[in-house]
Amino acid sequence: MPAFKDSLAHLLAEMERIDLLIRLQIARRCKLQAEDEQFRGLYISEQEVDGLLRKPLGMPQWLMPQSGGPADPSELSQLEHRISACKQESLSKGIELRLERLRQFFELTRFDLDALLICMAVELDLRYERLYAYLQDDVARKKPGIELALNLLAPSLELSVDARQRFSPEAPLVRFRLIELLEEPPHLPSPLLSRFLKADDRIVQYLLGAEGLDERIRSFTELADSDQDLDQLPLDTDIKEGLMRFANEMQHSPMVVMHLQGPHVTDKQSIALALCRHRHQRLLVVDVERLAAEAEPGFGKTLVLLHREARLQHAALFWKGVEALHSEQRRGMLITFMQNLEHGPSLAFVDADATLESAHALRGITYFTVTLPRPSFMQRAQTWRNALEEYETGIEPHDIAELAVKFKFSHSQIENAMITARNLARWRDPDSQRITLRDLYEACRVHSNQKLSALAHKIASKYQWNDIVLPLDRTEQLREICNHVKYRDRVYSEWGFDRKLAMGKGLCVLFAGPSGTGKTMSADIIAGELGLDLYKIDLSTVVSKYIGETEKNLSRIFDEAETSNAILFFDEADALFGKRSEVKDSHDRYANIETGYLLQRMEEHEGIVILASNFRKNMDEAFVRRLHFTVEFPFPAEDDRRRIWEAVWPEAMPRDPNLDMAFLAKRFHVTGGNIRNIALSAAFLAADDNGIVGMQHLIRATQREYQKMGKLVSESDFGVPPKDFVAIGSR
Repeated sequence: MPAFKDSLAHLLAEMERIDLLIRLQIARRCKLQAEDEQFRGLYISEQEVDGLLRKPLGMPQWLMPQSGGPADPSELSQLEHRISACKQESLSKGIELRLERLRQFFELTRFDLDALLICMAVELDLRYERLYAYLQDDVARKKPGIELALNLLAPSLELSVDARQRFSPEAPLVRFRLIELLEEPPHLPSPLLSRFLKADDRIVQYLLGAEGLDERIRSFTELADSDQDLDQLPLDTDIKEGLMRFANEMQHSPMVVMHLQGPHVTDKQSIALALCRHRHQRLLVVDVERLAAEAEPGFGKTLVLLHREARLQHAALFWKGVEALHSEQRRGMLITFMQNLEHGPSLAFVDADATLESAHALRGITYFTVTLPRPSFMQRAQTWRNALEEYETGIEPHDIAELAVKFKFSHSQIENAMITARNLARWRDPDSQRITLRDLYEACRVHSNQKLSALAHKIASKYQWNDIVLPLDRTEQLREICNHVKYRDRVYSEWGFDRKLAMGKGLCVLFAGPSGTGKTMSADIIAGELGLDLYKIDLSTVVSKYIGETEKNLSRIFDEAETSNAILFFDEADALFGKRSEVKDSHDRYANIETGYLLQRMEEHEGIVILASNFRKNMDEAFVRRLHFTVEFPFPAEDDRRRIWEAVWPEAMPRDPNLDMAFLAKRFHVTGGNIRNIALSAAFLAADDNGIVGMQHLIRATQREYQKMGKLVSESDFGVPPKDFVAIGSR
């Protein structure tokens, strides 16, 4: 027999068989018709009542003995034989038959397929609605009912009882929502036989050759392919060998779930894609956080649609970000998710940092946990080198090393950053294809985790080294901090200190000194020098009067900081990192718990944290011991104050050439922050006067700053004639 041309040809042949079955049953039914056809379905005649009373239990009326017996089924048998032969020939030639794939994917019986085809008939030709209404003796019943399906496919009581189980909630047709059981009127209990059947829209589209995803899951899923093999992944040798063994052996396991555990910067999805490539499968990636938000009322039903779609696409499932279900509010969702894993495709991947508690209860599947470490400095640097080879750049080897140190990216994040850098270069100059180091840094900041913005305030870097005035040794300390970041991976990875330290691999710095001495400016300069974002933690959003809430807020900040490649800046840090007190009541005990929790997170954090405090003596000694650097910001001496006075002015600011900066530095003992305020206030006074900043404006602005600071001032304190004050005060 010739093979079917394609899957649609096979479907139409099967529909021809269903059509013939319906025609035979209608012919038999017509022999019983005695009442006026004009009123058929609108009333029940006495003759029909007598017939119903004589009908044996479970037998369709058209198969009763007095109807002359069933029609000759030879034509139907011949058609079935011809379809079967063509199907086997098609499969032997590798022609995809979607109806056959549906049978295999969901373990459907011949009855299941025929019930589905009966529903498909009305999707292909609306005339079947009228035929079904005729067979069901009701002009309003245009959809096929369960009773009609049983009468057509299981025309005896024994067969009907067995076939009813194929419409139970656990049967494949219903469990995977291949068909829907509808009640009319809706939401009112009704017998099983009176319910209607409808083929699911996605199944109809699939059988007709559609390739797209189910529209109900499209907003939080994507179908991915990979051109990368396992041996090409930038992984440690032992992990790569383990994955290769798994790829070769998992063919023998009917159902496998691999839990990929590790930080966000690990390439879990790339690993899953490479394993799917080995199995000649695609990967259906599900964003669990968006799934939970969008499908909360029908979470379990949506999981079924996802499992079904994975089978239809011959894809493995990748559950991305399962930790979104770990909150107490979504505890029920997590339980439902774990229970549904057993009904998924033959291969699934779970992306979650934490261990799934109920994984041990899964009996019907093989469950693996693979712990993935962060990509090492050497792996990141090699990935950067490989990515840069495809583009025109002037990037030097030491620039690549700094990118690998400062941005702890995964392989895919580096590739995405390169694409963004290319777009930035085109935006800057459409005619140039050259990517600069500035483009790369900006792209890396774009691809760093931006969720930290919801928890802290981002400070835009605007200061440079020549903007700050500090004693020479303090400036050297700040540069040493930058070098600590630049050469961190050389010391830890190449020179082996990583193996000597279990914790404390981050960088924790304390800036201590009076207000206005340059602590925040120094943090800004360090962030600009390193090319990293600086986030200032707002203590009002962190500290809570409710027990345990402060720790939760801090946990969110540190969790996001792990992947943000940013510097955390705690201003007024003594409010959080203060000394622990003697426990006299429950409040003291919980306050000490907060401090202990901070100690733990600071030691575990591998990023950069800068603490600023006006009162170093208030800091807990346990924090001080964990600091890598402590920079004291002294009150500026006279020479430093003069340098600040000279550097505070913008170049465009009109100034009297006779301004006496030496006098201002000697006479007024103020910090750099105060000097900045005085200069700004003097500029506004000058704008309202003659447009040029003179000594009279500076003296008046200084007087206002002293008053703001709560200092008593007099004209004699300023060492200038009273007329200068009168001249300004009269305005």
